[in-house]
Amino acid sequence: MTTAPAAPAFAKGLVGVVAAETALSSVDGANGILTYRGLNIHDLAARVSYEEIVHLLFYGKLPNKKELTKLAADLALNRKLPKGVLDHIKSSPRKATPMDVLRTAVSMLAYYDKDTEDISIEATRRKALRLVAQFPTIIAAIHRVRLGKDPIGPRAKLNHAANFMYMLHGELPSKLECDSMNLYLVLLADHSLNASTFTSRVASSTNADLHAAITAALGALKGNLHGGAAEATMNMLLEIGKVEKVDGFVEKAFDTKRKIMGIGHRIYKTGDPRARHLLEWAAKMEHDQGKGQRYVDMALSVERAVLRHKELYPNVDFFSAPLLYYLGIPTALDTCIFAASRIAGWSAHVIEQYNDSVLIRPGAMYIGPKAETFASLEERV
Repeated sequence: MTTAPAAPAFAKGLVGVVAAETALSSVDGANGILTYRGLNIHDLAARVSYEEIVHLLFYGKLPNKKELTKLAADLALNRKLPKGVLDHIKSSPRKATPMDVLRTAVSMLAYYDKDTEDISIEATRRKALRLVAQFPTIIAAIHRVRLGKDPIGPRAKLNHAANFMYMLHGELPSKLECDSMNLYLVLLADHSLNASTFTSRVASSTNADLHAAITAALGALKGNLHGGAAEATMNMLLEIGKVEKVDGFVEKAFDTKRKIMGIGHRIYKTGDPRARHLLEWAAKMEHDQGKGQRYVDMALSVERAVLRHKELYPNVDFFSAPLLYYLGIPTALDTCIFAASRIAGWSAHVIEQYNDSVLIRPGAMYIGPKAETFASLEERV
Protein backbone atom coordinates (compact mmCIF):
# COMPACT_ATOMS: atom_id res chain seq x y z
CA MET A 1 0.00 0.00 0.00
CA THR A 2 1.36 3.37 -1.02
CA THR A 3 0.48 6.65 0.59
CA ALA A 4 -0.05 9.89 -1.24
CA PRO A 5 2.71 12.46 -0.80
CA ALA A 6 2.02 15.06 1.84
CA ALA A 7 0.70 18.35 0.57
CA PRO A 8 3.28 21.16 0.78
CA ALA A 9 2.86 23.81 3.44
CA PHE A 10 0.90 26.90 2.46
CA ALA A 11 3.11 29.76 1.29
CA LYS A 12 1.25 32.99 0.63
CA GLY A 13 2.36 34.49 -2.65
CA LEU A 14 4.40 31.30 -3.23
CA VAL A 15 7.21 32.82 -1.16
CA GLY A 16 10.05 30.34 -0.92
CA VAL A 17 8.37 27.85 -3.23
CA VAL A 18 10.58 26.53 -6.04
CA ALA A 19 8.23 26.01 -8.99
CA ALA A 20 10.58 25.48 -11.93
CA GLU A 21 14.11 24.66 -12.98
CA THR A 22 15.84 27.12 -15.29
CA ALA A 23 19.23 27.55 -16.91
CA LEU A 24 18.45 31.10 -18.05
CA SER A 25 19.13 33.41 -15.12
CA SER A 26 20.13 33.13 -11.49
CA VAL A 27 19.22 35.57 -8.73
CA ASP A 28 21.18 35.58 -5.47
CA GLY A 29 19.18 37.97 -3.35
CA ALA A 30 21.36 37.73 -0.24
CA ASN A 31 24.49 38.79 -2.11
CA GLY A 32 22.92 40.95 -4.81
CA ILE A 33 24.05 38.87 -7.77
CA LEU A 34 22.26 38.38 -11.10
CA THR A 35 23.60 36.16 -13.87
CA TYR A 36 22.39 35.25 -17.36
CA ARG A 37 23.41 31.66 -18.05
CA GLY A 38 26.20 32.02 -15.50
CA LEU A 39 27.50 35.38 -16.79
CA ASN A 40 27.43 38.11 -14.15
CA ILE A 41 25.31 41.10 -15.13
CA HIS A 42 28.22 43.38 -14.22
CA ASP A 43 30.31 41.73 -16.93
CA LEU A 44 27.54 42.20 -19.49
CA ALA A 45 26.35 45.74 -18.72
CA ALA A 46 27.61 48.28 -21.29
CA ARG A 47 29.76 45.59 -22.92
CA VAL A 48 27.30 43.61 -25.06
CA SER A 49 24.39 44.45 -27.34
CA TYR A 50 20.83 43.39 -26.68
CA GLU A 51 21.09 41.19 -29.76
CA GLU A 52 23.90 39.28 -28.04
CA ILE A 53 21.70 38.75 -24.98
CA VAL A 54 18.88 37.44 -27.17
CA HIS A 55 21.31 34.92 -28.66
CA LEU A 56 22.57 33.99 -25.19
CA LEU A 57 19.05 33.32 -23.90
CA PHE A 58 17.75 31.56 -27.01
CA TYR A 59 20.79 29.50 -27.97
CA GLY A 60 22.70 29.06 -24.72
CA LYS A 61 25.82 31.12 -25.46
CA LEU A 62 27.00 34.54 -26.54
CA PRO A 63 27.28 34.65 -30.35
CA ASN A 64 30.42 34.82 -32.41
CA LYS A 65 30.58 37.49 -35.13
CA LYS A 66 28.93 35.30 -37.77
CA GLU A 67 26.12 34.25 -35.45
CA LEU A 68 25.53 37.82 -34.33
CA THR A 69 25.38 39.06 -37.91
CA LYS A 70 22.78 36.42 -38.77
CA LEU A 71 20.63 37.11 -35.71
CA ALA A 72 20.75 40.87 -36.29
CA ALA A 73 19.72 40.32 -39.92
CA ASP A 74 16.84 38.06 -38.84
CA LEU A 75 15.60 40.71 -36.41
CA ALA A 76 15.85 43.48 -39.02
CA LEU A 77 13.93 41.33 -41.50
CA ASN A 78 11.00 40.83 -39.10
CA ARG A 79 10.42 44.33 -37.73
CA LYS A 80 7.48 45.29 -39.92
CA LEU A 81 3.93 44.78 -38.67
CA PRO A 82 0.98 43.29 -40.54
CA LYS A 83 -1.41 45.98 -41.76
CA GLY A 84 -4.19 44.71 -39.50
CA VAL A 85 -2.06 45.16 -36.38
CA LEU A 86 -0.96 48.62 -37.48
CA ASP A 87 -4.58 49.55 -38.17
CA HIS A 88 -5.51 48.39 -34.65
CA ILE A 89 -2.88 50.67 -33.15
CA LYS A 90 -3.97 53.63 -35.27
CA SER A 91 -7.64 53.13 -34.40
CA SER A 92 -7.15 52.66 -30.66
CA PRO A 93 -8.47 55.51 -28.50
CA ARG A 94 -5.85 58.22 -27.97
CA LYS A 95 -6.22 57.84 -24.22
CA ALA A 96 -6.03 54.06 -24.20
CA THR A 97 -3.45 52.65 -21.80
CA PRO A 98 -0.38 51.76 -23.92
CA MET A 99 -0.04 48.37 -22.22
CA ASP A 100 -3.60 47.50 -23.26
CA VAL A 101 -2.86 48.41 -26.87
CA LEU A 102 0.41 46.45 -26.79
CA ARG A 103 -1.22 43.38 -25.24
CA THR A 104 -3.96 43.37 -27.85
CA ALA A 105 -1.49 43.91 -30.70
CA VAL A 106 0.62 40.95 -29.58
CA SER A 107 -2.45 38.77 -29.37
CA MET A 108 -3.42 39.90 -32.89
CA LEU A 109 0.00 38.92 -34.25
CA ALA A 110 -1.05 35.32 -33.72
CA TYR A 111 -3.52 35.77 -36.60
CA TYR A 112 -0.71 36.45 -39.03
CA ASP A 113 2.11 34.17 -37.88
CA LYS A 114 2.43 31.03 -40.00
CA ASP A 115 3.79 29.10 -37.00
CA THR A 116 1.19 30.14 -34.42
CA GLU A 117 -0.13 26.68 -33.58
CA ASP A 118 3.24 24.93 -33.89
CA ILE A 119 4.74 24.67 -30.40
CA SER A 120 7.84 22.77 -31.43
CA ILE A 121 11.05 24.29 -30.12
CA GLU A 122 12.22 25.26 -33.61
CA ALA A 123 8.95 27.01 -34.48
CA THR A 124 8.74 28.69 -31.08
CA ARG A 125 12.25 30.07 -31.47
CA ARG A 126 11.32 31.47 -34.90
CA LYS A 127 8.23 33.10 -33.44
CA ALA A 128 10.23 34.43 -30.51
CA LEU A 129 12.72 36.16 -32.81
CA ARG A 130 9.82 37.73 -34.70
CA LEU A 131 8.28 39.01 -31.46
CA VAL A 132 11.59 40.44 -30.25
CA ALA A 133 11.80 42.30 -33.57
CA GLN A 134 8.15 43.43 -33.56
CA PHE A 135 7.83 44.70 -29.98
CA PRO A 136 9.75 47.96 -30.57
CA THR A 137 7.75 48.61 -33.76
CA ILE A 138 4.47 48.17 -31.89
CA ILE A 139 5.53 50.34 -28.97
CA ALA A 140 6.92 53.11 -31.16
CA ALA A 141 3.72 53.11 -33.21
CA ILE A 142 1.64 53.39 -30.03
CA HIS A 143 3.75 56.35 -28.92
CA ARG A 144 3.46 58.14 -32.26
CA VAL A 145 -0.31 57.64 -32.49
CA ARG A 146 -0.73 59.00 -28.95
CA LEU A 147 1.05 62.14 -30.15
CA GLY A 148 -1.26 62.42 -33.14
CA LYS A 149 1.56 61.49 -35.52
CA ASP A 150 2.04 58.74 -38.07
CA PRO A 151 4.09 55.70 -37.07
CA ILE A 152 7.60 55.52 -38.50
CA GLY A 153 8.73 52.37 -40.22
CA PRO A 154 11.86 50.51 -39.11
CA ARG A 155 15.29 50.97 -40.68
CA ALA A 156 17.04 47.69 -41.39
CA LYS A 157 20.56 49.13 -41.17
CA LEU A 158 20.14 50.30 -37.57
CA ASN A 159 20.80 48.00 -34.63
CA HIS A 160 17.98 47.04 -32.28
CA ALA A 161 18.34 49.90 -29.78
CA ALA A 162 19.05 52.57 -32.39
CA ASN A 163 16.12 51.51 -34.54
CA PHE A 164 13.84 51.57 -31.49
CA MET A 165 14.87 55.14 -30.67
CA TYR A 166 14.54 56.19 -34.30
CA MET A 167 10.99 54.82 -34.58
CA LEU A 168 10.03 56.51 -31.30
CA HIS A 169 11.32 59.99 -32.10
CA GLY A 170 11.75 60.16 -35.87
CA GLU A 171 15.42 61.06 -35.79
CA LEU A 172 18.65 59.16 -35.41
CA PRO A 173 19.67 58.87 -31.75
CA SER A 174 22.99 60.04 -30.43
CA LYS A 175 25.52 57.39 -29.44
CA LEU A 176 24.79 58.09 -25.78
CA GLU A 177 21.05 57.67 -26.32
CA CYS A 178 21.57 54.47 -28.29
CA ASP A 179 23.96 53.05 -25.70
CA SER A 180 21.62 54.01 -22.85
CA MET A 181 18.66 52.27 -24.45
CA ASN A 182 20.80 49.23 -25.20
CA LEU A 183 21.97 49.08 -21.58
CA TYR A 184 18.39 49.20 -20.35
CA LEU A 185 17.33 46.40 -22.71
CA VAL A 186 20.27 44.23 -21.64
CA LEU A 187 19.66 44.70 -17.92
CA LEU A 188 15.97 43.81 -17.98
CA ALA A 189 16.03 40.89 -20.43
CA ASP A 190 15.44 38.21 -17.80
CA HIS A 191 15.07 37.87 -14.05
CA SER A 192 14.33 34.33 -12.98
CA LEU A 193 10.73 33.49 -12.04
CA ASN A 194 9.20 36.93 -11.58
CA ALA A 195 5.43 37.36 -11.79
CA SER A 196 5.14 37.89 -15.55
CA THR A 197 7.64 35.15 -16.38
CA PHE A 198 5.82 32.71 -14.10
CA THR A 199 2.59 33.68 -15.83
CA SER A 200 4.12 32.90 -19.23
CA ARG A 201 5.27 29.51 -17.96
CA VAL A 202 1.86 28.69 -16.49
CA ALA A 203 0.20 29.48 -19.83
CA SER A 204 2.75 27.54 -21.87
CA SER A 205 2.57 24.57 -19.48
CA THR A 206 -0.92 23.94 -20.89
CA ASN A 207 0.61 23.76 -24.41
CA ALA A 208 -0.77 27.19 -25.23
CA ASP A 209 1.17 28.82 -28.07
CA LEU A 210 3.86 31.47 -27.64
CA HIS A 211 1.61 34.43 -28.50
CA ALA A 212 -0.91 33.30 -25.88
CA ALA A 213 1.82 32.92 -23.25
CA ILE A 214 3.31 36.34 -24.01
CA THR A 215 -0.12 37.97 -23.95
CA ALA A 216 -0.65 36.47 -20.49
CA ALA A 217 2.76 37.74 -19.37
CA LEU A 218 1.89 41.25 -20.53
CA GLY A 219 -1.22 41.15 -18.38
CA ALA A 220 0.87 40.32 -15.31
CA LEU A 221 3.48 42.96 -16.15
CA LYS A 222 0.96 45.78 -16.20
CA GLY A 223 0.58 46.09 -12.42
CA ASN A 224 2.57 48.70 -10.48
CA LEU A 225 3.98 46.03 -8.17
CA HIS A 226 5.83 44.62 -11.18
CA GLY A 227 6.52 46.32 -14.53
CA GLY A 228 4.42 49.37 -13.76
CA ALA A 229 6.76 50.43 -10.97
CA ALA A 230 9.03 52.54 -13.22
CA GLU A 231 6.08 54.63 -14.36
CA ALA A 232 4.94 55.04 -10.76
CA THR A 233 8.50 55.97 -9.68
CA MET A 234 8.87 58.70 -12.29
CA ASN A 235 5.43 60.08 -11.51
CA MET A 236 6.50 60.21 -7.86
CA LEU A 237 9.66 62.17 -8.75
CA LEU A 238 7.62 64.55 -10.89
CA GLU A 239 5.21 64.98 -8.00
CA ILE A 240 8.05 65.83 -5.58
CA GLY A 241 9.36 68.35 -8.09
CA LYS A 242 12.47 69.59 -6.26
CA VAL A 243 15.35 68.00 -4.38
CA GLU A 244 14.59 70.30 -1.45
CA LYS A 245 11.14 68.73 -1.05
CA VAL A 246 12.34 65.12 -0.85
CA ASP A 247 12.78 64.85 2.91
CA GLY A 248 9.31 66.20 3.64
CA PHE A 249 7.76 63.91 1.04
CA VAL A 250 9.45 60.81 2.45
CA GLU A 251 8.60 61.76 6.04
CA LYS A 252 4.94 62.13 5.11
CA ALA A 253 5.01 58.88 3.14
CA PHE A 254 6.22 56.97 6.19
CA ASP A 255 3.72 58.72 8.45
CA THR A 256 0.79 57.90 6.13
CA LYS A 257 2.14 54.43 5.15
CA ARG A 258 2.31 55.46 1.51
CA LYS A 259 4.40 53.09 -0.60
CA ILE A 260 7.52 54.69 -2.06
CA MET A 261 7.76 53.24 -5.55
CA GLY A 262 11.03 51.80 -6.82
CA ILE A 263 12.36 51.14 -3.32
CA GLY A 264 12.65 47.62 -1.92
CA HIS A 265 12.69 44.25 -3.63
CA ARG A 266 11.09 40.88 -2.90
CA ILE A 267 14.41 39.09 -3.52
CA TYR A 268 17.34 41.50 -3.17
CA LYS A 269 18.07 42.46 0.43
CA THR A 270 21.33 44.35 -0.09
CA GLY A 271 20.46 46.17 -3.30
CA ASP A 272 19.57 45.35 -6.91
CA PRO A 273 22.79 44.81 -8.91
CA ARG A 274 21.22 46.41 -11.98
CA ALA A 275 20.47 49.66 -10.16
CA ARG A 276 24.05 50.98 -10.10
CA HIS A 277 24.38 50.70 -13.88
CA LEU A 278 21.05 52.42 -14.47
CA LEU A 279 22.08 55.18 -12.05
CA GLU A 280 25.38 55.68 -13.87
CA TRP A 281 23.76 56.00 -17.28
CA ALA A 282 20.84 58.10 -16.04
CA ALA A 283 23.44 60.50 -14.63
CA LYS A 284 25.22 60.55 -18.00
CA MET A 285 21.95 61.40 -19.74
CA GLU A 286 21.15 64.10 -17.18
CA HIS A 287 24.58 65.69 -17.62
CA ASP A 288 24.38 65.46 -21.41
CA GLN A 289 21.03 67.21 -21.60
CA GLY A 290 22.20 70.04 -19.35
CA LYS A 291 18.73 71.48 -18.81
CA GLY A 292 18.94 71.97 -15.08
CA GLN A 293 16.87 68.84 -14.46
CA ARG A 294 17.90 67.02 -11.31
CA TYR A 295 15.82 63.86 -11.21
CA VAL A 296 18.88 61.68 -10.56
CA ASP A 297 19.83 63.87 -7.58
CA MET A 298 16.23 63.71 -6.45
CA ALA A 299 16.20 59.91 -6.70
CA LEU A 300 19.43 59.67 -4.70
CA SER A 301 17.92 61.96 -2.06
CA VAL A 302 14.86 59.72 -1.85
CA GLU A 303 17.15 56.71 -1.40
CA ARG A 304 19.03 58.41 1.46
CA ALA A 305 15.83 59.61 3.13
CA VAL A 306 14.29 56.14 3.03
CA LEU A 307 17.44 54.57 4.52
CA ARG A 308 17.11 56.89 7.52
CA HIS A 309 13.80 55.15 8.24
CA LYS A 310 14.34 51.61 7.03
CA GLU A 311 16.99 49.50 5.32
CA LEU A 312 15.44 49.40 1.87
CA TYR A 313 17.36 49.84 -1.37
CA PRO A 314 16.42 50.87 -4.93
CA ASN A 315 15.26 48.20 -7.33
CA VAL A 316 15.65 48.12 -11.10
CA ASP A 317 12.73 50.50 -11.64
CA PHE A 318 14.05 53.28 -9.41
CA PHE A 319 16.86 54.55 -11.63
CA SER A 320 15.43 53.25 -14.88
CA ALA A 321 12.64 55.82 -14.40
CA PRO A 322 14.84 58.92 -14.88
CA LEU A 323 16.90 57.13 -17.55
CA LEU A 324 13.81 56.50 -19.67
CA TYR A 325 12.55 60.02 -18.96
CA TYR A 326 15.78 61.51 -20.29
CA LEU A 327 15.43 59.30 -23.36
CA GLY A 328 12.24 61.22 -24.15
CA ILE A 329 9.89 58.40 -23.19
CA PRO A 330 6.66 59.45 -21.45
CA THR A 331 5.95 57.68 -18.17
CA ALA A 332 2.84 56.00 -19.62
CA LEU A 333 5.12 54.09 -21.98
CA ASP A 334 7.64 52.88 -19.36
CA THR A 335 6.05 49.48 -18.82
CA CYS A 336 5.92 48.86 -22.56
CA ILE A 337 9.66 49.57 -22.79
CA PHE A 338 10.18 47.03 -20.00
CA ALA A 339 8.25 44.52 -22.12
CA ALA A 340 10.43 45.28 -25.15
CA SER A 341 13.37 43.97 -23.14
CA ARG A 342 11.70 41.14 -21.23
CA ILE A 343 10.20 39.57 -24.37
CA ALA A 344 13.55 37.77 -24.78
CA GLY A 345 13.39 36.27 -21.30
CA TRP A 346 9.71 35.39 -21.51
CA SER A 347 10.22 33.58 -24.80
CA ALA A 348 13.23 31.68 -23.53
CA HIS A 349 11.24 30.55 -20.48
CA VAL A 350 8.38 29.38 -22.68
CA ILE A 351 10.87 27.26 -24.62
CA GLU A 352 12.17 25.81 -21.34
CA GLN A 353 8.63 25.08 -20.22
CA TYR A 354 7.85 23.22 -23.45
CA ASN A 355 10.97 21.12 -22.86
CA ASP A 356 9.82 20.40 -19.31
CA SER A 357 6.29 19.52 -20.44
CA VAL A 358 4.67 19.56 -17.00
CA LEU A 359 1.32 21.24 -16.37
CA ILE A 360 1.66 23.84 -13.61
CA ARG A 361 -1.29 23.27 -11.33
CA PRO A 362 -0.75 24.23 -7.67
CA GLY A 363 -3.23 23.44 -4.94
CA ALA A 364 -5.18 25.93 -2.89
CA MET A 365 -5.94 26.08 0.83
CA TYR A 366 -9.71 26.21 1.13
CA ILE A 367 -10.86 28.57 3.92
CA GLY A 368 -14.60 28.72 3.20
CA PRO A 369 -17.51 27.01 5.01
CA LYS A 370 -17.06 23.27 5.54
CA ALA A 371 -20.58 21.85 5.23
CA GLU A 372 -23.38 24.24 4.38
CA THR A 373 -26.99 23.07 4.24
CA PHE A 374 -28.62 23.51 0.84
CA ALA A 375 -31.81 25.61 0.76
CA SER A 376 -34.23 25.71 -2.16
CA LEU A 377 -34.94 29.03 -3.85
CA GLU A 378 -38.23 29.37 -1.97
CA GLU A 379 -36.55 28.83 1.40
CA ARG A 380 -33.77 31.37 0.99
CA VAL A 381 -34.08 34.70 2.77
